[in-house]
Amino acid sequence: MPDRIKIFDTTLRDGEQSAGVSFSAEEKLQIAKLLERMQVDTIEAGFAAASPADFDAVARIAKEVRGTSIATLCRAVPNDVDQGWAAIQDAEEPRLHVFLSSSDIHIAHQLRKDRETVLEQAREMVARAKGYVDNVEFSPMDATRSDRDFLKLMLKECVEAGATTINIPDTVGYAIPQEFEAFVREIMEDVPGMDRVTVSVHCHNDLGLSSANSLAAVQAGARQVECTINGLGERAGNASLEEVVMAIRTREDFLHAETNVDPHFLVPASHMVQDFAGMHVQPNKAIVGLNAFRHQSGIHQDGVSKLRETYEIMDPEEVGWKDGSQFVLSKLSGRAGFRSRLDDLGYQLADEEFNRAFLRFQELADRKNTVDDRDLEAIVSDNIGQAVEAWRIESVHVTTGTGATPTASIKLRSPEGEFHEAANTGTGPVDAVYKTIRGIVGTQDVLTEYAVTAITEGIDAQGEVSIRIEIDGVTYMGRASDQDILVASARAYVNAVNRYLSGTVGAKASVVQRRAT
Repeated sequence: MPDRIKIFDTTLRDGEQSAGVSFSAEEKLQIAKLLERMQVDTIEAGFAAASPADFDAVARIAKEVRGTSIATLCRAVPNDVDQGWAAIQDAEEPRLHVFLSSSDIHIAHQLRKDRETVLEQAREMVARAKGYVDNVEFSPMDATRSDRDFLKLMLKECVEAGATTINIPDTVGYAIPQEFEAFVREIMEDVPGMDRVTVSVHCHNDLGLSSANSLAAVQAGARQVECTINGLGERAGNASLEEVVMAIRTREDFLHAETNVDPHFLVPASHMVQDFAGMHVQPNKAIVGLNAFRHQSGIHQDGVSKLRETYEIMDPEEVGWKDGSQFVLSKLSGRAGFRSRLDDLGYQLADEEFNRAFLRFQELADRKNTVDDRDLEAIVSDNIGQAVEAWRIESVHVTTGTGATPTASIKLRSPEGEFHEAANTGTGPVDAVYKTIRGIVGTQDVLTEYAVTAITEGIDAQGEVSIRIEIDGVTYMGRASDQDILVASARAYVNAVNRYLSGTVGAKASVVQRRAT
């Protein structure tokens, strides 16, 4: 049976230490309630002694959040411990988290004390916290750069003073996973009483190894991991809660461990913290980044469309992505990815329609980095249910500008496969385009309606042109889309002309049939 790993979330404390991040009391409560629904084991609600506002926020969370332990961080000084207890005393399961530096560089240059004084301070403040609450955690700050013998002595004293959780922090992100695993294992084996407490780890991400170090500690026997949503935290941040939880869940076969966290809330929690913190994760962030379950390579899209597990080791819906796997269509995408995305959008195209649509998609993808669903809908709209193509645009060149006469040069292919080229001027570039096409195909029409609509945002957006022309009292509609509005205008006009031609053929056939009967 897998061992249970407790998840200690410190988004509201260490996460708020990220430069530029400051949560309001209401925002902290909303995050805490979502963490409660996620079923994390402990929520470190803040640093109660830091300010009256922090005290009030911690106290409110302690009163209103249930079903999880509520902790507050305390320096190893009497006022912090006393203030901490006053803030969390209404919690269903209160915890005081006492910390004190253990490395010589911190003791000498930050605390400006000696080892003996620090050792006594740690022991006394853990005992003071124990007088308030049974659940006491102690953290020797900068443990990974501490003298091993002194660190072990400090931990021994704190266990004897009543600590129920001993946390081993890699405060400056200095450790390497294999090294950290051996370090945690050594502490568990050498410090008396460690078998009676929960061993925890708190890893920072200065070398990008916080999640890896946390999992290495689990391998060594640690049974609590301290982490934050999105890896938020001091400097480069902390171990990412979503990464740790899903690594344990996905690789239970290797880690022989599990957590109680409901993964369906991981993406919603990530989005909430991003919004409140004003700090957005990079698109390729594991689990919760925009691209975490998006596929652009045609080979990958083909594999996922056949069996999701070919390129996905997690189910995106399980972690809170409601849309599941997503295909990002680009010039690298193949027919399989294109057809799969059309299926997702509800389009079932006949082979001829699909081929025309795929050709248009390739043309657009060559000019645009990504093609989104609105682009696809416009492409399909251009090709589905249209009249059989008669005239086809081969090229469009337009010159215009201040003080210049708009001139269009256009090359068309006729229904018989012959190429026709012409040029003409107009009062504007669209007028020049339409006069040129009209001269080639020989229609006598009147443009009665012309409209342009932007399909997507940005400088590379497509525009959709819708027109109506009138021939012999009958109105024919044309529609087309392109990044170049003049090209879209030409295609829309030719589309309307083709509808007229196919309609004329149909009308003649109907007349012949009626006469025969």
